[in-house]
Amino acid sequence: MSTPLKILVPVKRVIDYAIKPRVNSARTAVETANVKHSMNPFDELSIEAAVRLREASDPTSKRKSPTPTPTVSDILALSAGPAKCVDVLRTAMAMGADRAIHVDVGGEKGGGEGGAEGEQGELEPLGVAKLLKKVVEVEDRNFVILGKQSIDDDSNQTGQMLAGLLGWSQATQASEIEFEQKGDGWMCQVTKEVDGGVETVKAPLPMVVTTDLRLNEPRYASLPNIMKAKKKKLEKKTLGDYGVDGSRRLRVVKVEEPPPRKGGGKVEDVDGMISKLKELGAI
Repeated sequence: MSTPLKILVPVKRVIDYAIKPRVNSARTAVETANVKHSMNPFDELSIEAAVRLREASDPTSKRKSPTPTPTVSDILALSAGPAKCVDVLRTAMAMGADRAIHVDVGGEKGGGEGGAEGEQGELEPLGVAKLLKKVVEVEDRNFVILGKQSIDDDSNQTGQMLAGLLGWSQATQASEIEFEQKGDGWMCQVTKEVDGGVETVKAPLPMVVTTDLRLNEPRYASLPNIMKAKKKKLEKKTLGDYGVDGSRRLRVVKVEEPPPRKGGGKVEDVDGMISKLKELGAI
């Protein structure tokens, strides 16, 4: 019998995507006080993908796959950051995660991607990857699916670093995830969009996969599921519990807003446009 999937889904609390960020008065970071926060959109895709994998192997589900699909025994959501990260973990469980772990690193300002934020304990992508490696080992995970990046720092590094630390196969920017049985194990096939077409990679489990926007459309958490999520298990941990050093290696020197966009100009004809482009050094 093949081994069931034990999935880890890191999620991060970020400024809501619909909010226009503002630089703080000290010009050291983006202002986060009294600003609406929500789950990182790429992490919503990861939670949805994990839940759909479980539904694909469930004979009673409308999304039951006609082809063999690995069973999912557990979906674990994790976030590292201040106490308010519990909100996004509750959302993840309302969407279908079975349980959650909150690693308290203190602070309020956003930090490293892959489910980590904080100010004094702010984690960089490498620190997040080291934390996730420990969680994978402690929780006996064999499949990690996470957003390709967080929309606050846009590092796009954590998934790749995690795969390197674990020595696992990796597939990034997934727009489609499929499984194929091979003997007693499973092969994971990931399709991603590249310049001029698509690229498909295939590797055996265990594996790290990062998600892109075209993978799926996340479900809304229904009120009954939100109520059920309050009864699901949510553990509180610290970096010390996993023996992880959260010290930063980088220092933000300055944060500035982009300069105001200049207004355009009009030209009378094509010759005028060419002259203008030459004047600007564009041609």
